[in-house]
This record gives sequence, structure tokens and C-alpha cells, in this order.
Amino acid sequence: MTGWSHHLIIAPILVPLIAGALLVFIDERSRTLKALISLTATVLLVGIALALFHSEGGPAGLERAYLLGNWSVPFGIVLVLDGLSVLMLLLTSIVAVAALIFSLARWHAVGAHFHTMFQLLLMGVNGAFLTGDLFNLFVFFEIMLAASYGLLLHGSGPLRVKAGMHYIAVNLAAALLFLIGVSLIYGTAGTLNMADLAVRIPEMSADRRMLMQAGAGVLGIAFLIKAGMWPLCFWLPTAYSAASAPVAGIFAILSKLGIYVILRLTMLLFSTGPSAGFGAIVLLYGGMATLIFGTVGVLASQALGRLAGFSVLVSSGTLLMVIGINDGSISSGALMYLVSSTLTISAFFMLIELVERGQDAGASVLAVTMEAYGDAEEKEPTEGDGVTMPGTMAMLGICFAACGILLAGLPPLSGFVAKFAMLSAMMGTGAIGIPPSAAVWTLILLVILSGIAALIAMTRAGTRTFWSSLEGTVPRVLVIEILPVMGLLALTLALTIWAGPVMQYMDATIRTLSDPSVYVDAVRNAVVASATAAAEASKAGGL
Repeated sequence: MTGWSHHLIIAPILVPLIAGALLVFIDERSRTLKALISLTATVLLVGIALALFHSEGGPAGLERAYLLGNWSVPFGIVLVLDGLSVLMLLLTSIVAVAALIFSLARWHAVGAHFHTMFQLLLMGVNGAFLTGDLFNLFVFFEIMLAASYGLLLHGSGPLRVKAGMHYIAVNLAAALLFLIGVSLIYGTAGTLNMADLAVRIPEMSADRRMLMQAGAGVLGIAFLIKAGMWPLCFWLPTAYSAASAPVAGIFAILSKLGIYVILRLTMLLFSTGPSAGFGAIVLLYGGMATLIFGTVGVLASQALGRLAGFSVLVSSGTLLMVIGINDGSISSGALMYLVSSTLTISAFFMLIELVERGQDAGASVLAVTMEAYGDAEEKEPTEGDGVTMPGTMAMLGICFAACGILLAGLPPLSGFVAKFAMLSAMMGTGAIGIPPSAAVWTLILLVILSGIAALIAMTRAGTRTFWSSLEGTVPRVLVIEILPVMGLLALTLALTIWAGPVMQYMDATIRTLSDPSVYVDAVRNAVVASATAAAEASKAGGL
């Protein structure tokens, strides 16, 4: 990437920043104009992510650094693009487009500055995926959190406000831990540039390395809160289920931001040297506990929103366990699982509102009671009796069934492909060919049981919603609402059809991550542009 295309790396940050700033000055009564600007900027992010994705033909050729302000490393701010970051950029932009289109039906108009906060959230998330410096990671993390506070409270209501206050308090505590951890790391290593840290950490004396690891542990807690590891996850199901449907849809990517940072720092800073394997045991057993907690929550949930919230924890627990195992062949399948589960959960959150639209909460409670104790006045079926399902309910039912199949990991969709790739590697039939340990056998069992639990919970909820509803009303669903859900689910089908190329990309990404020198060399080899070269580039761009 040379010339103007090199500057494309900063575009995922600049585009939502400019759009969000512009939207502030547009009157709230001009909702159509604001929606058009916001949607244009978000679709543009998809195009930018695709351009970056295809810039060099694969993850092995994507490693490059962008020096903001033309300051040399490690003194200046640096953005780093590689196979993992561009994958997360593309996933974020796709989920964002779907959530934004869904919101245009009504949710963007129920409160002020929805589109501004949405764009600032995207700016913070994209910046966190691209930054190569821990302090700037904190800056983008705070931008993302500030926007998420407003989005969670968007639409008001006592339950949303209560959940929002808990969410704000927990994340403010996480931000404080972030600062403490960053301060300890800077005090011992003398730098916050990730590539520079990867070089300096193995050379530290034992006493300084111990203090640095303490800082890394505190920093890790901040991101484990965001990822939702047990017992730090008590806030997540309530907050996500209380959020409006499009907000919950985009929030599906926020827990993956915590997973991304943990994976990035683990592979870059603690894969070699005296600190190799730091925190792996915590991630392994913490992930197991999270998966167990999420599985129990999925089985216990009667409300669909809570079921989706606990499904986020199941996804996070699975990914944290894989990071704790630190095996490349398993991690490749986990990356595909990350993409598939994010698309599925985002679609599920938006589908829930359509399914529950018009339902009475009291009727839902009565349905659950009747399910548990039976109906004393069941009438015998007579000739001509039957159930007809309107087209809207049929379409919603198909989407609901697809979500159930994906969450349970059943064939033929991408949830099955991703889980099969992980489990086959765990059992020694993948690239490693090593018999699994007791911890890995436990992980295999938990992954299988979590899928069975998801199948039971989704089957129970689907039966109650579509076949034994006491109300029998058909919700009014707009095309602009069902299309984003169908689009995300169609992408999971595409992942299944092109599973071979997708897994090749994931394998190449993990191989690159497993070699920290690739990342370090990309940053260290970033050349400061001379005044003459900058002038020539500017002139060429003007022509």
C-alpha cells in the first residue's frame, strides 16, 4: 500500500469521527438527513474494511504501521493493520450496518443524538482494533464507553435506566483498573508501544518483570470485565437484554473487543521469553467457569432477551478457554466461531424484538406456568381443527430456527463448522495430532453440553412463541427490520459455503499472531516520511 492507499488505514477512525461531529450540528428534527449521513458513513466503513482486507491478498501481507503525526516509533502514535485487526474491522462494520438499518424503522427517533453516539461508538471500537499503543487503546476505549452509555439509555424506561446505571458503574471501575494497569506497565517498561513492549519484556530483570506482570494482570481484569468472564459478568445479561434491539445488536461486538485485546496482548507480549504463558491458567479456568455459568443461564432463562445475554457469555467463555489453551490449530476454529457467534447473536437480539412485538408480559408468564403445570381444560381436537401460520410468523420462525441451529452448533450452518474445527483440533485429529489433556477433555465436554443446552432452550422458547402462544396475534414487521436479520443470517450461510477459504485465512492469521516478530518488524520498519517525500505524495494526490 503506497501513496493515498496507505492513508486508508486511518479511515475507519476518521470517517465515523467526521460523521459524528457533523451530526451534532444538525437539528434533531432533520432525522432523515441525519439517518442518511449516518448510514452513508457506516456503509463506507464496510467498503474501507473490504479494501483493506483485499489490499495485499491475505493476512500474511497485511502487517503495516501508520505513523500519526509522522513521529517515529515508539515516541509517536502508531496504528497497526494486520489480519486480525482487519477481520474485526470488517465484522464491526457489517454488524453496524445491520443494526443501523434496523434502527431506522423507529428506534433512531425515540431519543436525541442516536446517530452521533452510534458513530462515536464505531470510532472507539475501530480505533481500539487498530491502535498499537496501550495509552491510545485507553483513549479509544473511553470514547467507545462514553458512546455506549448514551446508547444503552436510549429510549428511556425504568428497566433500561436501572441497567444503564449498573453498566456505567461497572465500566467506570474497569476504566480505573485500566489506568492503574497502564501506569504500572509504563513505570516498569518505560514504554506503552505494544511492539516496543514485546522487545523489552523478555529483557527485564526478575523484580521489574514481576511488577510489570502485576500491571498486566490489573489491565487484564479491565478487559475481562468487558469480555464478560465469570464472576465479572453479572452485569452483562441484564444490560444487554434491557438495551433497545439495534443497540443490543451492535453491543454484540463490544464483548469481542475484550476478547480481541486479551488475544492480542497474550500472543504479542506473553508468547515467548520468561513471561511466556502468563495468565493462561486464569483464562482457561475462568473461561470454563464462564461457559458453565452461561450454559446454566441459558437453560434457566424464560425471557428471550436474557437467553441472548447468556449466549454472549457462552461465546466469551468458549473463546477465553481457547486463548488459555494457546494452541494455534484450536485458535483458528475459535476465530471462525468468534465471527459466526457475533453475527448470530447480533441477529438474535434484533429478531427478539420482532418476535415479542405485541406480546403481553402477563400472557408470557401464564404460558410458562401452563408449560410447567399443564392446562386443566384441554379440549379434544375435532375435525377441521388446525393451526395456520401467517407469512410473517413463518419468516420469523425460520430466522428463529436458524439462530437456534447456529447457537447450538448444529449442521449445516457456520456454528457447526466452527465448533467442529475447534473440537477436532482439541481431540488431536487436527494439525497438532497430540492426545488431549484432562483440561482439554473438560473443555470438549463443556462445549458439547453448552450446545445441547442452547438447543433445549431455543426449542422450548420457539415452541412457546410460535406454536402455543395464548394471544395468537401477528406482529407488524417492516421490511427494513427483517432484512438486516436475514442478511446477518445469510452471512453465516456464506461462511459455511466458503468454509475452506475462511479457515485458510484464519489459519494464516493465527500463524502470524503466533510470531510476534512479524508485528514488531512491521512497526519498527515504519519509515518517517521526509518533507520532500511528503510534498511529492501530496502533489501526486492532488493530481
